[in-house]
Amino acid sequence: MIVFSSTISLRLQYILDFAKNQIGSSTLTLTDNIDEFKSYDGVKINYSERRIDENELWIKPHLLLFENTIKDQQISCFTENDQKAFFKTDGDCPFDIFAASFYLLSRYEEYLSHKKDMYGRYAHENSLAFREGFLHLPLINIWINSFKEVLRKKFPNSTFPNSQFHFLPTYDIDEMFCYLHKPWWKTKGGNIRSRLKNENWEVKERQEVLDGLLPDPYDSFDRIKFLHTIYHQLQGIVFILVAKKNSKYDKNISPYKVEFKEKIRSFFDTMPEWDKNPHPDLKAGLHPSWQSGDDPSLIKKELDILESEIGVESLGSRQHYIRFTLPQTFRQLIDAGIYDDYSMGYGSINGFRASVTSEFYWYDLEAEKQTELKMHPFCFMDANSYYEQKNTSQQALDEMMNYFEIIKSVGGTMITIWHNTFLGTHRRFAGWREVYEEFIRRIYFQIPYVNQQIDNEGMDKRHFLS
Repeated sequence: MIVFSSTISLRLQYILDFAKNQIGSSTLTLTDNIDEFKSYDGVKINYSERRIDENELWIKPHLLLFENTIKDQQISCFTENDQKAFFKTDGDCPFDIFAASFYLLSRYEEYLSHKKDMYGRYAHENSLAFREGFLHLPLINIWINSFKEVLRKKFPNSTFPNSQFHFLPTYDIDEMFCYLHKPWWKTKGGNIRSRLKNENWEVKERQEVLDGLLPDPYDSFDRIKFLHTIYHQLQGIVFILVAKKNSKYDKNISPYKVEFKEKIRSFFDTMPEWDKNPHPDLKAGLHPSWQSGDDPSLIKKELDILESEIGVESLGSRQHYIRFTLPQTFRQLIDAGIYDDYSMGYGSINGFRASVTSEFYWYDLEAEKQTELKMHPFCFMDANSYYEQKNTSQQALDEMMNYFEIIKSVGGTMITIWHNTFLGTHRRFAGWREVYEEFIRRIYFQIPYVNQQIDNEGMDKRHFLS
């Protein structure tokens, strides 16, 4: 594949590299040499002001990819192939798919003046996706799949493979225990609050847990581990909050506590002996504290606690409360030696923040360069569904299944976030653990990389979840 442009910019190179991977092309040449373009035998895309060759796909470009400033863009959406589009232009395509994809992928709008939400984050109501009603769609993936069909018709001798669906369940450990290993004054305060709310059942439950008569309702670690043991080759990442100090939003127990270390270490130990089929272990990631948003030096310190003090290797990070500001937060992650981040989504509503369901490298718009930080966007978080969208557990299941069907149709990667609190036994989250396990059960046999050869013992174990 070759792309001609009279001007070659870093923005254009970045988005074409992303598009090449999504289209499935093994090579892509970007050139400003007309003769090289004309003589090329293969897929030819002309990204310039005028048509060059009869055997080409011509896209007349929007100016966005040739600018090196950040400014308000005049965006007017229209409908094309039953989907929203913008940056309308001339040529063989009705809009500039490269410029529009770059605008969404780079989170261009988040660099502009905007309203913050109650946590100081970029409010999802500001976004074009929310205002135009496509937040629930991985629009870039949909556009690219349609673009592949245009290329197939224009260049029938070329092949563009379909992308494969993948599922990556992830978990956040914000608060390891509900009652256990808390200071006496927190226990006393909790009992007072429970009584004031007329929730005497919680006072009784708290005491029974402290007396060793009941397990802590937030301790769902064995459940998560068991789930990934019986559903073979179902990989997962667990992001752990290891804040040295408690704060209003950092409520986990101290990572220096013996109980904390033992719980984490045992969680990432080998799976039970009865499990004979090969499968990957659950992997760990850092959940940078709320406090690290105000003091970036804490990111590296918390990473050291997780890897050195506790002894668990980190695969990447996800911001606590999905609290990040562009470009500062992502630069801080890179400075701390983190090159995979799983924060691209909203902490206030489910959907596709960057309008994509594929991994991509973060483009630092202020520095005008592609970085080494790879973004892994998520589409669903239990806390959004429960606290913000006020869904029932059944509505949450329907929501997840809807995202599954959409992402499967475009061959993307579905990343979900669940907390250990929702997967435990606390009365507040009754029914949520069951719908998560039902979701896993429903999609498990539809995932192409799953090993479906489960022995009788494994099948018996799976009945535990039904």
